[in-house]
Amino acid sequence: MSTTAQVGIIMGSESDLKIMQEAAEILKELGVPFELTVVSAHRTPERLMDYATTARSRGLKVVIAGAGGAAHLPGMVASVTTLPVIGVPIKSSNSIDGWDSVLSILQMPSGVPVATVALNGAKNAGILAAQILGSADEKLGNKIAAYKEQLKDKVLNSVRELKIAGFENNFDSQV
Repeated sequence: MSTTAQVGIIMGSESDLKIMQEAAEILKELGVPFELTVVSAHRTPERLMDYATTARSRGLKVVIAGAGGAAHLPGMVASVTTLPVIGVPIKSSNSIDGWDSVLSILQMPSGVPVATVALNGAKNAGILAAQILGSADEKLGNKIAAYKEQLKDKVLNSVRELKIAGFENNFDSQV
């Protein structure tokens, strides 16, 4: 796999890093090269336009954009690039329980899609970006399959541990 970034992870403010680093961590675990930076739709609109319009020519294949409050960043990026954009609504200090961010990212007009994950769901955004890339990269697809198998094993091990603790009558006997 090339070391050129394939996924761009951007956020509207450095305060979003606590959430958005989860996307970076899962991409790193899966071996997907990424870049991470701050691009504010409202405070640095020229930077946003430059970032989004040059993303494809710089080798990016997917953009993950996290934003809180009015959350215009993902939609603005999607309006000027043909790359898939994954929006991460972030519950910020000025947020209405995060609903303003969720709805802002979900309610894109026809022709400007943004895939949207759950509130503060940057890890899922990273996994979705990897799955998009993995659809054309067998090696990455296999890594994602192994990751998902680990998730399954973790749940099944939890079931076994609960059975050992004496709760076996409350669980399916197949596990």
